[in-house]
Amino acid sequence: MFSKARLRNKRAATVAAAAGLLLFAGGAAQMPDGRPTPTGLEVPRWVSLKSEPVHARFGPGRDHRILWEYRAAGLPVQVIAETREWRKVCDPDGSIAWIHRTVASGRRTVFNDSAAELPLRVRPEADAPVRARLRARATAALDRCEDDWCRVRVGRVRGWAPAEALFGVQTEPLCPASAPAGPRRSG
Repeated sequence: MFSKARLRNKRAATVAAAAGLLLFAGGAAQMPDGRPTPTGLEVPRWVSLKSEPVHARFGPGRDHRILWEYRAAGLPVQVIAETREWRKVCDPDGSIAWIHRTVASGRRTVFNDSAAELPLRVRPEADAPVRARLRARATAALDRCEDDWCRVRVGRVRGWAPAEALFGVQTEPLCPASAPAGPRRSG
C-alpha cells in the first residue's frame, strides 16, 4: 500500500507534469490556422531548394499534379503551411506550391529579385564603399541580418545589402496559407 505522503508526492508530480505539458504545448509552433506544426518549427519560415529540378505540386502528395519545376538550387522559398512530409511554399514570384520535405534545406539564402544588380557594401551603411554586386535574379548565402541590413556571401565575397532589397528575410507571410497552389493571382 502507498503511504499518504507518497500518494501526495505522486499526485503533485502528475500535476506538475501536466502543467509542464500544457506550457510546452502552449509554446509549440503553430500554423496560420492555429493547429500545431507537424515539425514543431515556426511557420512562416525560410528554406532553400536543395537541388534542381524540384517539382512544384498542386497538393501535398505525389498523386497531385505537377504545376511547374523549379530549376534553381539555392532559391529561397517561404514555408507558409506544412504536413509531416510536404511544405506549402511561397516563391519570389508570389506563386504557391507544395514541395516534398527532402528537397528543402534549412540553409538560409536570399534572392535579388530585381532586374538590376544589387551593390554589396563593405559596411551596413548606404554610403559605404561597394565591395561587389549581386547579379539580378541571383541567389546568395545569408550570414545574418541586423538593423535592416543583411550580410550575404557569394563564394568568398561577403557584403552588406539593405534587407528590403532581398527576398528571403521577411518575417511576415508573403502569401496567404489558405490560398490554393498555383501561379500568383493578380489583384
